[in-house]
Amino acid sequence: MTTSQELPVTANDARGRVEELRAIREEVQRGPSEKATAAQRAKGKLTARERIELLLDEGSFREVESLRRHRATGFGLEAKRPYTDGVITGWGTVHGRTVFVYAHDFRIFGGALGEAHAQKIHKIMDMAISAGAPLVSLNDGAGARIQEGVSALAGYGGIFQRNTRASGVIPQISVMLGPCAGGAAYSPALTDFVFMVRETSQMFITGPDVVQAVTGEEITQNGLGGADVHSAVSGVSHFAYDDEQTCLEEVRYLLSLLPQNNRENPPAAENQDPVDRRGDVLLDLVPADGNRSYDMHKVIEEIVDDGEYLEIHERWATNLIVALTRIDGQVVGVIANQPASLAGVLDIEASEKGARFVQMCDAFNIPIITLLDVPGFLPGVSQEHGGIIRHGAKLLYAYCNATVPRISLILRKAYGGAYIVMDSQSIGADLTFAWPTNEIAVMGAEGAANVIFRRQIAEADDSDAMRARMVKEYKAELMHPYYAAERGLVHDVIDPGETREVLARSLEMLRTKHADLPSRKHGNPPQ
Repeated sequence: MTTSQELPVTANDARGRVEELRAIREEVQRGPSEKATAAQRAKGKLTARERIELLLDEGSFREVESLRRHRATGFGLEAKRPYTDGVITGWGTVHGRTVFVYAHDFRIFGGALGEAHAQKIHKIMDMAISAGAPLVSLNDGAGARIQEGVSALAGYGGIFQRNTRASGVIPQISVMLGPCAGGAAYSPALTDFVFMVRETSQMFITGPDVVQAVTGEEITQNGLGGADVHSAVSGVSHFAYDDEQTCLEEVRYLLSLLPQNNRENPPAAENQDPVDRRGDVLLDLVPADGNRSYDMHKVIEEIVDDGEYLEIHERWATNLIVALTRIDGQVVGVIANQPASLAGVLDIEASEKGARFVQMCDAFNIPIITLLDVPGFLPGVSQEHGGIIRHGAKLLYAYCNATVPRISLILRKAYGGAYIVMDSQSIGADLTFAWPTNEIAVMGAEGAANVIFRRQIAEADDSDAMRARMVKEYKAELMHPYYAAERGLVHDVIDPGETREVLARSLEMLRTKHADLPSRKHGNPPQ
């Protein structure tokens, strides 16, 4: 590679120096070699600069430290000192708002992190925190640069420390566009959102070769840590896409729904969807019979602006839906039980998914709307031994700790502890509404009757008839639609067709809500 020392200076004056600078900049833009670029394309991957161009508004990127080179020696490093040191850093705009970015350049040292490489990332992270603007990392690197030893490892430590310091202060988005192995995988795990591209991106702590050597298990890189695994099985990835272009376009969409930092509100958008639009289709969409299933996605589509929303963790813990959307142009977070998956019960994974989403919304001033149709927590030995108490408490803690506007709507079933955990009025929901189809109770009528009237049922000549009678009596006495409203446990029972308007007007009222938490260093949430 040509270096700046080898570039001729045409004249020992300002014009000559500018020509020298122009030549260096052209070299930086070209990258290491055509061969390296061809190898990147052969893998179906874009270059780091092409990725930045897709992410940011056209012509908005301003690069930082493009002339940075490492100072390491040994193992032949002193003879190979490319500009950028394998990472491109800087800032630009997305939809006109400032965003900071760093992108590993796999063509240089395989994107591996060395001391200079890490210092560039540290600097851009510090700038993002100081400026109060989102940080997007485009990850495509081979981990620590082995030739630089512990200096590379210390570089990762600095990144992790800054990820943690920025958490809840600025949005952090990790976009996985290549391999990410070992300790490097912890930085994405510390950020707010992780995007992955199928076939080209993988994340794991120990690769397939190590796994086979230690456990004897044979598995491919994608089978161990590919996009589908992390988006559907482990829950590490929030989004998975088939190509880089679609992935980066969705990152732009996500950024349009997030504030710049924790001191701002999310950006409002012009709304053409009438707030008072009735949703009479909801009357037929949700069956009154609690044993019948339906798709909660269709309910969300009917309520929100133009039916548009961005679902997060779409393929993981599918019994709970979490999404960002808009109502009357204002960004809101929606959490909803999904009766079409496991009847909408809460389990370990759904509790973790919901808790993390509530915390993210609360950190970035996003109001939360909770749609309830939950029969309870999933029973079973595996759930109890897996710590459903501890994991369920994460969701409870997140809701109780949230100070943003919170509105809950009970569509149908709301039984037992799951009803309490899903942002009931008793744990601090600002407003709680219910449809006339609601059933709020400690448990279902059949189960309750079997417990309360066990003796009468057992002693009856016709136990089935007695059980049916007791179930009917329990429903009439304790589960009628207005029982909770009569006791002030819901603020109102509403016509389903008016749901959109009720939510929009309520959000408007709560926009100036202010709530303080007790003075403390931080809480100690269940883990």
